[in-house]
Amino acid sequence: MSWMERVAEAAEFRLRAAGIQLTLGGEPTLVPLEPEGPEWSVTADGPTKLPIARAMARDLQQRIWRGSTLLYCPGKRYDGEVNPRWALRLIIGDDGTPPIRWPGLCQPGLEGSPLQASEGPAWLESLGGLLGITLQPLLLRDPLDPDRRAWAAPLSVAPSEETSAEPAPVDWMVAPWPLAEGLRELTGAPGPAGLRLPLEHLPEDLPRQVLTLEIDPDGWELFLPPLEREPLRLLLQAVADSLGDLAAPRLSGVLPFDAGERWQVLGLTADPGVLEINLPVCHSWLEYHQWLQQLEEVGERVGLRSWKALPDGRQEGTGGGNHLLWGGPDLAHHPFFSRPAWLTGILRYWQWHPALAYLFCGPGVGPASQSPRPDEAIGECFDLELAYRAIEQAEGQPSGEPFGDCRGLIGETLRHLHADRSGNNHRSEISFDKFWNPGAPAGCLGLVEFRALESLPNMAWSSTIALLWTALAAHLLEPRHRPTRLHDWGSTLHDRQLLPSQLWADLEGILTDLAADGLALDPAPFRAIWEWRFPPLLCWQGESGSTDAAPALELRPAPEPWPLICDTPVQGGFTSRFIDGSLRRFEVVANPAFRRDCQLLVNGRPLPLERTEEGASQVLAVRFRFQRLYPCLHPAIAPHMPLELVLLTPGGDVGFRLHPNGHRFEPVPLPGPVPAAPAWHGRQRPSDHTIDLRID
Repeated sequence: MSWMERVAEAAEFRLRAAGIQLTLGGEPTLVPLEPEGPEWSVTADGPTKLPIARAMARDLQQRIWRGSTLLYCPGKRYDGEVNPRWALRLIIGDDGTPPIRWPGLCQPGLEGSPLQASEGPAWLESLGGLLGITLQPLLLRDPLDPDRRAWAAPLSVAPSEETSAEPAPVDWMVAPWPLAEGLRELTGAPGPAGLRLPLEHLPEDLPRQVLTLEIDPDGWELFLPPLEREPLRLLLQAVADSLGDLAAPRLSGVLPFDAGERWQVLGLTADPGVLEINLPVCHSWLEYHQWLQQLEEVGERVGLRSWKALPDGRQEGTGGGNHLLWGGPDLAHHPFFSRPAWLTGILRYWQWHPALAYLFCGPGVGPASQSPRPDEAIGECFDLELAYRAIEQAEGQPSGEPFGDCRGLIGETLRHLHADRSGNNHRSEISFDKFWNPGAPAGCLGLVEFRALESLPNMAWSSTIALLWTALAAHLLEPRHRPTRLHDWGSTLHDRQLLPSQLWADLEGILTDLAADGLALDPAPFRAIWEWRFPPLLCWQGESGSTDAAPALELRPAPEPWPLICDTPVQGGFTSRFIDGSLRRFEVVANPAFRRDCQLLVNGRPLPLERTEEGASQVLAVRFRFQRLYPCLHPAIAPHMPLELVLLTPGGDVGFRLHPNGHRFEPVPLPGPVPAAPAWHGRQRPSDHTIDLRID
């Protein structure tokens, strides 16, 4: 058993002993080996994304979820986008057995012959016979493709009065659609015919549930009516039984709201710039870890990976995140609904440790990011402290809520505070938009989503982070391990606490807490993540030149909270959130000998490197304008590029210049003696550790 499995087993034993079943969910994101096209940079969809998603689904069906059903589902729709985004859903039983028995792989067009247009009405009649009904299909024209044939047949289920635990017999309902000849046409939007039906002309007494068959040169497709899980299973089984020598159709539709009661679901979702994978619910850390391993292997086979290659050979994340979700096996056994003090203890601990928000995320941090901390989004701790105290005081008290627990109190309190500055409660470091909000679609899933996590080039690193989360959940079961109040970071949060050395020191403190509690995690993979996140811009070894000794001077990039600027119209007629990413920052780490004997000049002016004793550290960083974007904040301030460093040392002066792409300082010859110049004193506040070159 590996050290990771031992820690997971110990943490989950403590959770189970407390009567807690904590489930994990994940949303890793992938990109192609050579991402080309706007769908791999800014837009959600494009010509290459769905084919590679289908290839990944096919590999998963062949190697991992044999016999699973593939369903194309409409996803969320955003302003400026014509159609909803799509999501491929793979469905299998919660015990691993297929709920529908397909004669072959449930993938469109792989085996057998496609259904011909002339055979459409007869096939619908056969399908109805398997269900014990007579469908009444209506032929619709497609204004985008005169050769496409589409039939729409109203199909729904009569309400059941059955109250036993066994599934009630399905009472299918069919009806004609008396639509005038001139209205028998699909809408002009692209996408499956089932999303383009003229439903506004469906009689008011008929449910908006229509089975749609379409046949085109690419094959045939069924858009399934929105049904509950068991009727949908019966309908799909009838489709499977009707195939014979036919190739499987493309299946489209809406996932049943009760799918999670008996089915496991894995999603492949179109998201801006990436393919997002929605993992099935994982009931242990090991299950989550195994899924990440399998996704990495499948991705390699179909040409996807969890990182992008930069032109200089470095790696960066996909830009799409790798969110981690906590929940319960079901709403009746949810770990947080009846333990509000445990939840607020977790939230306070996260607030005390900036490394949990800033070390594992992408380059965008701060209030304008996709995952702002709740205290930096609202600017202070007062309202958060009031909210957390009110929630934890409900522990053990009689509940007036219909469910007899605290789910409503938690959801209604936190969804307004765990949000960004615009009030978007999805954009938060710890989001509660899917916890308990009856007014929102999919708002009552009991999910706590940790969004300050990036896809990493090694899936094992993501597993290690999830293990850290699980260990902290078990550690914080003990009230004495929980902070009793929030920490007022003030300006230090975006100054000192964002520097690489301080983030590592903070994480070391967390690992020390866990080790003292019998949950010791190996720091090596975390250090590897830190090195990947903050690769050196410059390592100067001093006069000895030894590569074994610690550098006399080391510069590493530091996160910078880029500011949000005003809404800007973009092509398509809607506005988009823009941030000014023109600022960069790097941390300066110098040993006592360098501080005593040397000077560091930035663009000709010395930095105030104070002398320190052996073993002591002096925190210092430099902020500079890397580029002038449009639009941007302070357009009158010119970039500080080329950024030049001079090291004045007893053995001679050494020059460096920042590479135009900003990833390293390169040696450059000095033209002559360095003239004297006043030192930089560009601090916004006297207590700041960052020298801002914009301040003279």
